[in-house]
Amino acid sequence: MAESEHVHDTGQKQNGSASSADTAEKSSALIAGQSSSAKNDDAANHIVLAEEIVQAALRFNPQVDTKLIEKAYDFASVAHAGQLRMSGEPYFIHPAAVAKNIAEMGFDEHTIAAGLLHDTVEDTNASIEELDEEFGEQVADIVDGVTKINMMTFDTKEEAQAENIRKMILAMSHDIRVPIVKLADRTHNMRTLQFQKPHKKISISQETMDIYAPLANRLGLHKIKQELEDLSFRYLQPDKYAHIANWLETNQVVERQIISKVISKIEEIMAEHGIAGRVFGRIKQVYSIYLKMQAQGSALDEMHDIIAFRVIVKELRDCYAVLGLVHALWRPVAGRFKDYISLPKANGYQSLHSTVIGPEGERIEIQIRTEEMNDFAEHGVASHWLYKENNKNHAIKAGDMPQLQWIRDILERQRDEADSREFMSTLRLDLFSNEIYVFTPKGLVKQLPDGASPLDFAFLIHTDVGFHCVGAKVNGRLVPLSTKLKSGDTVEIITDKNRYPSRDWLKLVKTSKARSKIQNYLRTEEREKAIALGRDMLEKEGRKMGINVIRAVKDGTLSDLISEFSASSVDDLFASVGYAKFTPKKILTKLQALIDPKNIEPQDTPTKPSTADNKDHTGGIVVKGIDDTLVHFAKCCKPVPGDQVVGFISRGRGVIVHLSNCPHLLDLEPERLISVTWQNEEPRPFPATIKVSAKNEKGLLASISAEIANSDVNIESLILTSTIDGKAEVDFTVEVTDAVHLYQLMDKIRKLPNILEAVRGMSDYV
Repeated sequence: MAESEHVHDTGQKQNGSASSADTAEKSSALIAGQSSSAKNDDAANHIVLAEEIVQAALRFNPQVDTKLIEKAYDFASVAHAGQLRMSGEPYFIHPAAVAKNIAEMGFDEHTIAAGLLHDTVEDTNASIEELDEEFGEQVADIVDGVTKINMMTFDTKEEAQAENIRKMILAMSHDIRVPIVKLADRTHNMRTLQFQKPHKKISISQETMDIYAPLANRLGLHKIKQELEDLSFRYLQPDKYAHIANWLETNQVVERQIISKVISKIEEIMAEHGIAGRVFGRIKQVYSIYLKMQAQGSALDEMHDIIAFRVIVKELRDCYAVLGLVHALWRPVAGRFKDYISLPKANGYQSLHSTVIGPEGERIEIQIRTEEMNDFAEHGVASHWLYKENNKNHAIKAGDMPQLQWIRDILERQRDEADSREFMSTLRLDLFSNEIYVFTPKGLVKQLPDGASPLDFAFLIHTDVGFHCVGAKVNGRLVPLSTKLKSGDTVEIITDKNRYPSRDWLKLVKTSKARSKIQNYLRTEEREKAIALGRDMLEKEGRKMGINVIRAVKDGTLSDLISEFSASSVDDLFASVGYAKFTPKKILTKLQALIDPKNIEPQDTPTKPSTADNKDHTGGIVVKGIDDTLVHFAKCCKPVPGDQVVGFISRGRGVIVHLSNCPHLLDLEPERLISVTWQNEEPRPFPATIKVSAKNEKGLLASISAEIANSDVNIESLILTSTIDGKAEVDFTVEVTDAVHLYQLMDKIRKLPNILEAVRGMSDYV
């Protein structure tokens, strides 16, 4: 039992009239001709009649064009004739169920017809042109949008998922009904997921939980969101799902008694004060209860707040009147009141929420809203059709609805996010965020995700404010940029025109807008450094080979190599060298062939640069496959000669050398790791860190420093920290010639009195 609901209604809406008799006749004829394998009694596994779809549509709009729906039903049933699902049942079960889902969401006849036809172009001989001629431009455009998403192919599953979602978001800007069909499609597929292979059940459920359920929530389709979450949870955590569902089944009698008692009491006090309305009561969904268990760290028997009530009233003022009556009747729980009427959620949702201690000592949640607010809460963007009379002749775009500003923000950013993984990361931030509300110094309300920092606020105000942010005041007090903002905070940003983003900022921001802007800035900066580095490397290697690279740029000779190296410009060619995509030798050999074909140095016998030429920038490191490149040593692990090392091709800084066991390598892109080795050269000092733990006795620092000096080692810096248990932690940065030198020094330090441990140190700074 996923959810139980009792309803007491003082004024239900009128249902629409029945569909035509000929529709039922056509539907019956269709079913009679289908495969006899359809024996499953589950509602998801039988062919939905055209009459059922029409009836669902009429409940929301008595003026719906039933003939368009019936025509699409007949067309799709013929087009899919003979096709079977994985269960062995007629394929037409699926599009008919999708159409009914759409009708039950409250969408118009064009969306319902598109639901019936959504697979015809991909899986049958029908064409978009044929659908346009038969059903009109709106239906054809929706089907076309869905088909383009379904038919894309990619190299990896991650890329496929990202690009499918990206296409769906793009389609939303043109017509919000495209993702509605996709959501209805996914909902029915989840209802019939039992026929998939085990690994497919897991992957489809995870994608549904990650993308489609949050998307439904963002579109205000609360029922769809809840169903998708519960269905996904059922396959992702089957044991936990069964445990909660069985517990609910066992306890439902008691819970329903509480529900009836609370509903009766609320109705009674509303009647006494002349407030008309409806009262609903329900047990929360399985996945919602699981999340509460996780958040509260409670077992099922210890759970509170699993019963929820909804009061629907006529007027806005009645919402606050009922709230006052409920609070007078039952004690409210401190900190559990939210006014989403004054400050709506990002998807436009409005309601009053309060948790009170009910008549049986149980915590119960009560939601209070008007009829119009409830229609939006139940049907989300579909409610646009309930209150607008001019929707019959045009698509509904994201720009038509203020609550879909987040879609426009995504569309603005996605142009700059070519990487699929990056796009998915920022999209999840948009879909999953809970909201807080903060104020500007002038009292304007700004909405941010929970956990946002002052940097997020700065980028929300303006990109330039974010770029030049140096500090912030929260409620009049200076705070670090890492501070997490809370609802009600007043935030003031301090800027400096000479300040620009750093990579560390990515750890502080929560919003996808801030993250995207920072990443774009860093990419631009890194590219400029890569161009300068690549130019310098080419010119330096060119001088050795007798090639004037500057002249080759001016006379256009270097431009002749652009297409050969898949570059878009000379700067792009320089950048590819700076990023170590190509060696200078490889490009210069091709350039030499253009300048002087008779004097081409064989590419497989490169001249090895002398130690004198390289030690100023290679640091004694030989990079496999690259003759001449800039080398840096990672500051986190500080490798020294003799260590096992690996190189990382950075963007714009050449090759960064890490210890092969450096923990930061786990966070780096593996495809950009390369082999590097130490080359023989004259000994010179390399920095290394030694972490010493000791008893904090008098003369400790002096004895360690003396031993380091006796080993002919210089101390660059040290940091000493005393602990409350009488110990001292000392980090020495010393200069050694190689790994043997370093480990000999550590052995000597360990032998000193009061020394507990001396190990090689690592830092968080890469």
